[in-house]
Parts: sequence; structure tokens; C-alpha cells
Amino acid sequence: MLENSAEFLAELGDPDPDYDASLFAVKNLGFIKLQFFDDSLVEIELHPHNVKLPTLLAVQQQLLSSRAKLFRIKYFDTSWLSEITSSPERAISRLAELCAPALAPLSTEKFLVEPRDYATLFRDRESPLRPMVQKWRMSFGHFDPSVISFAIKQQLLSKMMIVGVRPRARDAIFRFIGDGFRWTDDTYQLNAIGQRVENQPDKEYGGWVAEFYKSVATTGQPRYDCVTAAIHQPAPGKTRTAIIRYERLLLPWRTPSEEILVTLSSKMLDEDVAAEGVSSETESSVVRKLARSS
Repeated sequence: MLENSAEFLAELGDPDPDYDASLFAVKNLGFIKLQFFDDSLVEIELHPHNVKLPTLLAVQQQLLSSRAKLFRIKYFDTSWLSEITSSPERAISRLAELCAPALAPLSTEKFLVEPRDYATLFRDRESPLRPMVQKWRMSFGHFDPSVISFAIKQQLLSKMMIVGVRPRARDAIFRFIGDGFRWTDDTYQLNAIGQRVENQPDKEYGGWVAEFYKSVATTGQPRYDCVTAAIHQPAPGKTRTAIIRYERLLLPWRTPSEEILVTLSSKMLDEDVAAEGVSSETESSVVRKLARSS
């Protein structure tokens, strides 16, 4: 629709608006605003949470036929943010990421997750998770070799994981596991590279946590959580259940390929709260008690 056309005003439900009608339609009615500046620039303005699939597909079709050299995406989160790309394919992919519904798994009796606002890390100078979210913002979410060198310099690599997610395959694959994770032995840490995240010694936990990586890769949005989990760990002749509580920061990084890399940075809050051969009921009770006491 053309701005201020009769068709647009009919959809707006106001024949004579005395306000910015296009901004209202974008923020509240799920419209996407497109502005074409000759063959040089296309500006795309949207509120991702309100956009419906037919609207998104219509805009993506417009971008495919565009001859523009630059694409500026302006979108509303808690404030207006903007990104720029020189590829229509990348612009289409990024719009899909922004408009994807957040389908992160829920807490269970054994695995509790408490979502937090990752923006608070920018103000928390004491948090070991702060440097990585700063690096992510400064890099505009683009992964390159400097991410690893930065993690080494900041002494973050040992408590870092890197997981790859390809949009079509939808599998979360281990790409790197730091040596600071003690929930399994060194042999698994080496052999797990290239394997699916759900294929952990505790497959129930692996399947649950893999969904968070997939959600972050799909939405393109970070996650900052506090997790309390009862994890089964293999031990000679017995079953050991470790109850752990940790903070985690999941960051999505774009790469030259279609694969999205998700980094995990973590901070242990409580560990080595363990039991051997406990029942599921006792296990769940300990998880809830630990979460409440913290």
C-alpha cells in the first residue's frame, strides 16, 4: 500500500490521522514500511513481534527483485535498533530471524531456567560474562578469528562452548568445548566435537539444552539465564547425579556461511551438590530447593 492512500487509511481505521500514521501502523498493526532510494538503498522498518507471515513473505519478495546496493533494517525491540547489509539474501534471512517466534523450552522438574535481561550485563563491571556480550555488540554479531583471541585474552575460553546451527538441518552441533567444564571426562570433550548437543551422557539434559541453542540461532537474539539442573554423570559402578546452578549467556554470531554459531559463556554459582542413586522425586525436590534458596 502507498502511505496515506485510501487503502492504507482504511486499514488504519482513521480517515484523517493527526499523528504519524505509518509509525503507528508499524509499531501496532504489524505493517512493514519500505522506502526505496533510487537503486542505492532500501530502508525496511518493522516491529518484529507484530509481523505476520504473509506480510514478511511479501516484503521478502520485494527485496528479491530490488537492485539496491544497501539494505537498512530498522526494527523495534525495547528501543529502535538498526542494521545494514549489502546483500538482499542476507536482508531476507535477517528479517526471518527477527520475526521468528521464540520457542525456547520450558522448565521441567529436573531443569529450571530463570530468564534475565542480558542488557544488565553491560552495567555489571564485576560479571565475567560482560566482556563477551560487549564483544558481540562491537562486532555487530559477526564471528571472525578475533572472537577466539579475545576470549583467550580475557581468560574466558575455558568456560566457553561454541555450537553451530544450520537453518535447514536444525541440529545443534558442538564446535568447541572449553576445558573448564567438569560435567564429563576429557575423552568426551574431544569426541563430542562435530556431534549433536543432545548426544551427551545425560541425553535428557542434552536434548533440553539443545533447544535453547536452536532458539537463539533462529531468533538471532541473545539469552541470559540462571539454570538449575540435575545432571546424571557416569561413574564406575554407580550413577552420580550432580545438582548444579549456573549463569549462562548465549550469543548468536553470523558467519560467511549459512551456519549460525552460538557461544555459551557460563559462571558456576553452586556445584558439587551431588547424590548417588537418588530417586527422581528427591532429585526434583533438591533442584527446587536450591533454586529457591538462591
